[in-house]
Amino acid sequence: MFLEVKNLNVGYGDVQVLWDVSFSVDKGMIVSLVGANGAGKTTLLKTISGLIRPMGGEILFDGKPLTNLSSKEIVGLGIVHVPEGRRLFPDMSVEENLLMGAYRRGKDPKVADDLERVYEIFPRLKERRKQKSGSLSGGEQQMCAMARGLMANPELLLVDEMSLGLAPLIVDDLVDIVKAIHKEGTTVFIVEQDVHLALSNSDYGYVLATGHIMMEGPSKELLNNKQIKEVFLGL
Repeated sequence: MFLEVKNLNVGYGDVQVLWDVSFSVDKGMIVSLVGANGAGKTTLLKTISGLIRPMGGEILFDGKPLTNLSSKEIVGLGIVHVPEGRRLFPDMSVEENLLMGAYRRGKDPKVADDLERVYEIFPRLKERRKQKSGSLSGGEQQMCAMARGLMANPELLLVDEMSLGLAPLIVDDLVDIVKAIHKEGTTVFIVEQDVHLALSNSDYGYVLATGHIMMEGPSKELLNNKQIKEVFLGL
């Protein structure tokens, strides 16, 4: 398995949020994790990224344990987290934000080539490269956050709530970009409250509810599951 999470327990102080969560992401796939607001999705991603220490369990990436590594070390292994809410540096230009994504690569001469590659994927950002990121629209800020993640040259891209607060047409553009990133060889793990969006655009899916993995399977099968339609889609 490329990413493997085993019996993960996570909490904040005395409040436990995740209970015995286990799942895996195979290399070269788009995998989704869906669930309602408050299910523990963001907590899970923060734990994988090293921002939160688990209470118990294991996280393995390409066979290497992650649970005692810093977030910087985890990025160095090739796991990059595009957080909920974008978290850009609003007073810095688009290009400065993108170059922040490559800060661990130092004077790697390939950074300039990767910047041009990112601008090919996100032509709108190239047009706004000198503009302050805080002045971008919501959709453009999400693009900037994803592009910044790509500048770290990830093997696994974790995308948290990509569609949050965005118009459907913008979301469609972002989905096309995720597919283009995946086609170039990056494994993608999408975490979404929008169940239909996530399952329609992934190979395999997991359902997280109240801190537990309740269901898993090929995304198309989950999308057609009667229980998911009733509970999450209101059909």
